[in-house]
Amino acid sequence: MKALVLYSGGLDSMLAMKLLTNQGIEVIALHINIGFGVKEDHFETLKRRAEIAGATLEVIDVRDEYLQKVLFSPKYGYGKQFNPCIDCHGFMFSVAKSLLPRYGASFIATGEVVGQRPMSQNKDALRLVKKIADDIDEDLILRPLCALVMDETKPEREGWVDRSKLLGINGRGRHAQLALAKELGWEDYPSPAGGCLLTDVQFSARLRDFVAHDDFAKEDIEILKNGRHFRLPDGAKLVIGRNEKENEILEALKNPKFTLLHVNEAMSAPSSLLSHNASSADEALACRIVMTFTKALPTQNYALCIGEKIVQATPFESKDDAKKYLI
Repeated sequence: MKALVLYSGGLDSMLAMKLLTNQGIEVIALHINIGFGVKEDHFETLKRRAEIAGATLEVIDVRDEYLQKVLFSPKYGYGKQFNPCIDCHGFMFSVAKSLLPRYGASFIATGEVVGQRPMSQNKDALRLVKKIADDIDEDLILRPLCALVMDETKPEREGWVDRSKLLGINGRGRHAQLALAKELGWEDYPSPAGGCLLTDVQFSARLRDFVAHDDFAKEDIEILKNGRHFRLPDGAKLVIGRNEKENEILEALKNPKFTLLHVNEAMSAPSSLLSHNASSADEALACRIVMTFTKALPTQNYALCIGEKIVQATPFESKDDAKKYLI
């Protein structure tokens, strides 16, 4: 017997996989990349944690399809931020169902716990997810961590899974999951503080600002994940790296909507990106803002490069003058 388990990289999905592999079920950890997972979800980390639970990792890139079908037109709306959780979960299950034949798998499982998220994981929401995924009749979606407080699913009724070896976790507390991880001797799992960036207040503000000024594509997601973001008076967007890691990421990005801006001086300065179609006024302002986040003196003029163009700028006397453009 083989199952596809939707795998976020978190503890709950790891435990759901372990409950199945303990029953001799072959598990494929299916990480569906919509583009908005936390930055730490790198392939090697996902692979290592899947293996801890006895599963093998498969990563499916659905960023284009997600932007086209879900993010900007969710049937069931958004949560508090830019998070269409019900539509998103239904979409992921639909993707997983379509992949069952490819992997020779019989059913789908997930680490979701009923009641853990009051709006998107209550029983009514889970029924909507099932409807979106067209799983009402087939009944192939199993939630091992909370199965005992849910109706039996086909994998249980058919004997593919031993229901008595599943759990009945319910509600927002995570004591049961942490206790089980301790019992298993697991230490390599992320804290519950992470999650989808679409639920993050600051990230959602950046996304709303971006789509208000430009068409959004999957290549733009990495821009939003990194740096300080500014919207300038004539409409240009400026992104300034906050640390060495973000500087490296911004310099490596190949996005035709942005031009690399750097300081043409022998000083430590952040890497920055500026909208390629920025006006001359916005270019000048962008250079002033960038210099304000260095140790440059406000009484001196400095040379900066925007692509092949050289612009002279002096920093603001106070960062408050620059931060008024901060998103």
